[in-house]
Amino acid sequence: MPVLLPQKLKAVKLVGYLSCQAPCHDDIAALVALDQRTLGGLWSAEGYGRELDSPNSCLLMLVHKPHSIQENQADLSTASMAALKTASGSEDAGPRPVSGLDPSDEPNLLGLGCYWAILDEAHITVLAVDPRYQRRGLGKWLLVNLLTDACDRALTRATLEVRPSNSRALALYESFGFETLGRRRRYYADGEDALILWRKSLKTAEFRDQLQQQRSAVSHRLGRQGWQITNKKLPLNRT
Repeated sequence: MPVLLPQKLKAVKLVGYLSCQAPCHDDIAALVALDQRTLGGLWSAEGYGRELDSPNSCLLMLVHKPHSIQENQADLSTASMAALKTASGSEDAGPRPVSGLDPSDEPNLLGLGCYWAILDEAHITVLAVDPRYQRRGLGKWLLVNLLTDACDRALTRATLEVRPSNSRALALYESFGFETLGRRRRYYADGEDALILWRKSLKTAEFRDQLQQQRSAVSHRLGRQGWQITNKKLPLNRT
């Protein structure tokens, strides 16, 4: 009987350090640029400034860091990270872009998310990922961090609006237990309706367990792509 040798595990090459953190005012230009690419100009620079200054707003950005940046520098702005990347001159300083993209065109800012704390409710206003980095789990990672923060604030439920035609976004939110409880007619500028989604019982142990399962699953998925997740303690914009 032949002896079956264990298969050699394929090593996953590190493609970048992934950090979900609160932005600062130096990041506004990068936030507006990502907003233009993904949302068509939803908020202006002044709008992002107001979000940064509001104690009721949780604004997070998802960035990649050059390999040379140490863990204790995880709260650097996208502008300062870009300067370090340029100074290093390394083409290996960040994640590999989608095939066919020029490495010099890589964004430092990959995604952003935001919710407003209104009474006991987290109203998710933005969840966006650079089009070149979609369908990799980054949107789910942002949502995990937003909902974790909402739980830490002792908010009891979450809500948002989403296009009925956005099947991928609907599937993402439904995987976190969001349910459709209403519709806003002709909500978007192009006349499309918006579905109103709700997730109740954020304070329950059951939801905490579900959130931890989602965190573990997406962390594993990102790790298999070569990402190393850093900066798990978020310095949020609060008074």
